[in-house]
Amino acid sequence: MTLDDSTIPGPLAGEDRAAAIRDHLRDAIVDRRLAPGTKLSEAEVGVLFEVSRTVVRAALQALAYEGLVRIERNRGAFVATPTPEEARQVFAARRLIEPDIARAAAGRITPDEIATFRERLHDESRLMGERGPSARRAEIRASGDFYLLLASVAGNAILLKFMEELVARSSLVIAVYGRSGASSCGHNDHGNILDALEQRDANQAALVLLTHIDHIEADLDLRNTDNMPLRDALHRS
Repeated sequence: MTLDDSTIPGPLAGEDRAAAIRDHLRDAIVDRRLAPGTKLSEAEVGVLFEVSRTVVRAALQALAYEGLVRIERNRGAFVATPTPEEARQVFAARRLIEPDIARAAAGRITPDEIATFRERLHDESRLMGERGPSARRAEIRASGDFYLLLASVAGNAILLKFMEELVARSSLVIAVYGRSGASSCGHNDHGNILDALEQRDANQAALVLLTHIDHIEADLDLRNTDNMPLRDALHRS
């Protein structure tokens, strides 16, 4: 893979370059281009991004801290494969955090932010009508962005950071256990959440969000996805 200016920009310090690689790998994991269990070779990633193995190692360690990568001594780094119990814990955490995010957002949301949400829902509708793995990955990513936008509107930077990790972990869980890749009722739920936000009905927004989390979790089983080669997963079309 030959990188251009749209992937890793110009000369960067080691720490900044490691952060950029971490972000690219995280995107590939969240988008399900890197399946759980995929080996992340330091040498191969280093070649793809034209950096040293030391820089790659820093990026992988950061992802391990987030729970997206598993590092095994003498074996290397792998995309994490969450256990059923870890999957339940992810959604239990979301049930604790997201209702309060919805309540806070209901008290702060502006007409411009509502318009932004409407645009996102339009994009989700379009993606739901498309077919193929890339469309499914884009749909899951759009769904995750909905929750991050909600957390941003709530105005709590700490909770937004928590949600970034929870959304990433949720995507990983869906990659392992999801039947359809996304809840079939997800888009309607998002619309109902937005309706409650627009009406500034904090309790209704929280209630619909909890119902939506139930719908996502109900769509899980023990199905695994097929691995994609590392080079293909990190290729950006």
